[in-house]
Amino acid sequence: MLMPKRVKYRKTQRGVIKGKANKGNTITFGEFGLVAMEPGWIKSNQIEAARVAMTRRTSRGGKVWIKIFPDKPITQKPAETRMGSGKGAPEYWVAVVKPGRVMFEIAGVPEDEAREAFRLASHKLPIKCKIVKKEKETDGEANEG
Repeated sequence: MLMPKRVKYRKTQRGVIKGKANKGNTITFGEFGLVAMEPGWIKSNQIEAARVAMTRRTSRGGKVWIKIFPDKPITQKPAETRMGSGKGAPEYWVAVVKPGRVMFEIAGVPEDEAREAFRLASHKLPIKCKIVKKEKETDGEANEG
């Protein structure tokens, strides 16, 4: 399971997810990407389940990049505990995802294989996703001359 080695603060507030992703919204490493369509928290075990689904589908061919990391602790109080007596202990870790964020990338496999792997992975995630293809880079200088 993914989790940070150390954190500055053991417990955080919930926060509000506003706006679209302005970081991590482009495909940088691979050829295809799985992009979040809505905001949400993705647990570390959901990230791991999606990774396993993708690597099994591609039969360990190609390369998979995970572009999100669960660095937010979520606390829970024990069951049947009375109100008060402080905040609960950290239970699990989540990655905060905004719409437009590229969560996974894949390279080295055919397009139909990548689409099927991402389809299986998206079923493991709690938010709507779409599959995108890296667009070709066009040189600005080459087109001018």
